[in-house]
Amino acid sequence: MLVLLPPSEGKAAPGRGAPLKPEGLSLPGLAAARKAVLEELVELCRGDEDKAREVLGLSEGLRGEVAKNAELFTSGTRPAGEVYTGVLYDALDLASLDAAARKRARQWLLVFSGLWGAVGVGDRIPSYRCSMGVKLPGLGALGAYWRPAMAEVLPQAAGNGLVLDLRSSAYVAAWKPQGEVAGRTATVRVLHAQLVDGVEKRSVVSHFNKATKGRIVRDLLVAGAAPADPAELVVALRDLGHVVEATEPAKAGKPWALDVVVRQIH
Repeated sequence: MLVLLPPSEGKAAPGRGAPLKPEGLSLPGLAAARKAVLEELVELCRGDEDKAREVLGLSEGLRGEVAKNAELFTSGTRPAGEVYTGVLYDALDLASLDAAARKRARQWLLVFSGLWGAVGVGDRIPSYRCSMGVKLPGLGALGAYWRPAMAEVLPQAAGNGLVLDLRSSAYVAAWKPQGEVAGRTATVRVLHAQLVDGVEKRSVVSHFNKATKGRIVRDLLVAGAAPADPAELVVALRDLGHVVEATEPAKAGKPWALDVVVRQIH
């Protein structure tokens, strides 16, 4: 099983580990594309600070992120699962998993990134700021930039198993499963259901959407559930106590759409 996660805008403080070793990252087929993005981002952030801030879409209060990017070659690193923070990662809470669940996390989870393309949660990376929506002067929009490399590498990473796609739309732009891989891909939407004047109303709530996705992944990791396809995923999630409504694709080569319905926001 392969689980595709979005990154977080906020990152943990730079780590104290050894500097980045690009050759040690997962998905070595992305190495050349990573090198190009990394070098251009560092060059940008070592130059005109105001230009870099404009390109990266950073407010005045985030000016320090430019300086952090300028030092990516020498900054300390930590596992990606510690670098990424925020609602989804708080709910996932990788640090509290037992050894078996942490091993599954390293095998199953990929975090998409404007800088790295995608990394495993055990990959050691520095803290950085570069979203998939950024347009670097020499490379253009990163979502489009990553597509050729991702199209080569991700189908192989997916193997013959389930792909659980929990990414936000900006990161979907970098790779959309095609053909046979798409047919064993499941996307997830979280809906909040509540009674209004005796009628159930459903809505998407961004914060709780992220938290629920983190809990779903954690539950699968803890249980050791490894469904082989979207139909088995529906069964596994229901067995774990989630309310899931599934829509099978109308034709082959399209992903399944899963709605996870929650009634309490926390």
